[in-house]
Amino acid sequence: MEDSQIVDLYFSRNENAIAETRTKYEKYLRTIAYNILANNEDTDECVNDTYLKAWNSIPPNRPAKLAIYLGAIARNLAISVFRKQNTASRAGSQYALSLDELAECVSGSESPEEQAEAGVIAKAISSYLRTLSPEQRVIFVCRYYYNDPISRIAGYFGASESKVKSSLFRARNGLKEYLKKEGLDI
Repeated sequence: MEDSQIVDLYFSRNENAIAETRTKYEKYLRTIAYNILANNEDTDECVNDTYLKAWNSIPPNRPAKLAIYLGAIARNLAISVFRKQNTASRAGSQYALSLDELAECVSGSESPEEQAEAGVIAKAISSYLRTLSPEQRVIFVCRYYYNDPISRIAGYFGASESKVKSSLFRARNGLKEYLKKEGLDI
């Protein structure tokens, strides 16, 4: 079923919207949540909460790209669960690993001043990503947005893990320099 038809089901408050969403996007949503949580039970709960949040937010929202809309919901829910349950048992998640890698470029502080700058930083990161080759950009997004493991990213590109690690290292260093140049020395 096409995304626009699924969104129409949500707008008509037809419960088949959830079933169609599950059929089309469950694997995608599970991957996003599991990469952050590294726990099947939490992932199941997060995916189910994603369906509920979609049901409650469509309408009034009419997402143009349903996959992106659902992915953002799942990612935000999973990050919230991760933050609430951040213990030593969660330390091996791809989310924790990718945050550690990015720590040199972007801080994780939650002060009000830094929260206010978050939009500026996000725009600067987006601008920086546009300077990368399409392959480097996808590698960066796979790792730091979708929290994919290095091995999976290497598989996507038919590349070695060391090539992916090198690409990410160069991208992180480039991002750090770009942010400094933009006056966002974080």
